Amino acid sequence: MLSCIAVDDEPLALRVVVGFAEKHPALRLLRSFSNPLEAKAFMKKEPVDLLFLDVDMLEINGVDFARSLSPRPLLIFTTAHKAYAVEGFDLDSVDYLLKPFDYSRFERAVEKALARHVSRERRPFLIVHEEYQLVKIHFDEIECLESMQDYVKIHLLNGKTILTLSTLKAIYDRLPPNLFIRIHRSYIVPVAQIISFSQKKIKLPRFLLSVGDSYYKDVLRVLKDSSTQ
Repeated sequence: MLSCIAVDDEPLALRVVVGFAEKHPALRLLRSFSNPLEAKAFMKKEPVDLLFLDVDMLEINGVDFARSLSPRPLLIFTTAHKAYAVEGFDLDSVDYLLKPFDYSRFERAVEKALARHVSRERRPFLIVHEEYQLVKIHFDEIECLESMQDYVKIHLLNGKTILTLSTLKAIYDRLPPNLFIRIHRSYIVPVAQIISFSQKKIKLPRFLLSVGDSYYKDVLRVLKDSSTQ
């Protein structure tokens, strides 16, 4: 089942989505909101798989609201305006329901969301605390992990960073050893992101990192093993 919430500042439209969601056997409706800021606060505390989101709201435009979410759940936009469709799909939304829509059209959108969810969950991931929320990070989004005293900074390939209260060793123990390697007392890197290894330096897409002397042999072994797979 997909956990979901609905956000719409039009009471009648919100009731339609809530009724359809409660009727659908693959959905677990957690809450509905007329205020998007309250919905955002809720999502910081409660993981949500799918968000039904109105676009044209007084408090904030739904597209701008979706852009502000991190992590971003699966999105199904609901609106009476076709003009927002392109922006919605730019956010990789699952579907775009043009009001008024019936239950059969709603079902088709949910089927797409279920298919997308299955494909997402095939990607292994790590969950960490950032401030007061849990953040889900897929392994293939990570460029490297950096120790910063009592914190670990996770550098993502898209340029964003996530800071979590943890030791590097504690994070490393949660990562699969065949996919990640510790190259320095301050760094862990995904094997798949290593472009080259030369003169005790590892080149990543955006970083050039030194390999510590005590980690050198392990790096050589892991790279040799991975090259034969």
